[in-house]
Amino acid sequence: MKRKGLSFVAAAVFGLATAAFALGQETTTTVTKTVQNPDGTYTIIEYPAKKEVMINLNPVKITGAKGVATILRDDTGTRIKLNLTNVPADVTSLTLYAVDDNGAVTPIGPVAIANGTGTLTAETPLTKFMLIASPEASLSAYDPNTAVVFRSAVPEGYTVIPLSSARGEKVAAATAPVSAASGYQVAMLNIPAYKKGDDTKIKVDFAGPMAGARANVFITPRKDGPTEVRMRFHELKEAPNQKFILWAVSPDNKFSKLGEVVNTAGRNEAEIKSETALPDFGLLITAESTIGESPAGPTVGTIHIVP
Repeated sequence: MKRKGLSFVAAAVFGLATAAFALGQETTTTVTKTVQNPDGTYTIIEYPAKKEVMINLNPVKITGAKGVATILRDDTGTRIKLNLTNVPADVTSLTLYAVDDNGAVTPIGPVAIANGTGTLTAETPLTKFMLIASPEASLSAYDPNTAVVFRSAVPEGYTVIPLSSARGEKVAAATAPVSAASGYQVAMLNIPAYKKGDDTKIKVDFAGPMAGARANVFITPRKDGPTEVRMRFHELKEAPNQKFILWAVSPDNKFSKLGEVVNTAGRNEAEIKSETALPDFGLLITAESTIGESPAGPTVGTIHIVP
């Protein structure tokens, strides 16, 4: 039974053509080329356990750009390392998503882009998926009309897994939708993929009144439930009468205030230390003149994972 099970898995993952064999000779196998949908819409494959796979991400409607992802699946999950090069100057923000064989879209994380280069290191519990990079920070579905800048190709020797007509439950939490009232777009950080008890460092890029400031966020999912969030500001910029608020944003677009920093003259450093019971969340930093139950001021910080 064990040998039969292994053969079934191999057949599902690899496209193998078996040559004719004679009595007393071993079976010879030849790896075949793969076939994807004619429009390239779906390139979902199952990644083998404990084997590093490198895939190309083909640029869509842009020229000269290149994307490569290294994917390693083991007993703790699937690790993804993404590198984008020659990204056009007008593409300043991308979010990487996984699309599984049920058509469910799972955010992997925001991609840090600087000088035409983008990087991301993240984890996902998924084992069968394709990757897309989109300028949209809140995708909940994927179809041929979705705005996509990069889409994963299929390595030679792997077979595309057909898209199921049934839509399954998402393995990770969804991305927060855009609030019509506020217009904030916040990508989920895929907290379930983080290792409990370990810090994950996240970098903050500031704009507006905080341009030039520096800060890091450390996220630590605890084994006993809540997730600790620490944000450390460096080189604060003077912005009179402004309060900088760190918000946790749930998948259903609910806002929870984690802490604030009141910027005063001569203050260079500050720290916010808080926690949230949300199983997954995004982070938003706004500048506020008054403090309410939800953000109202401009976004001053974008969040991405440090590779």
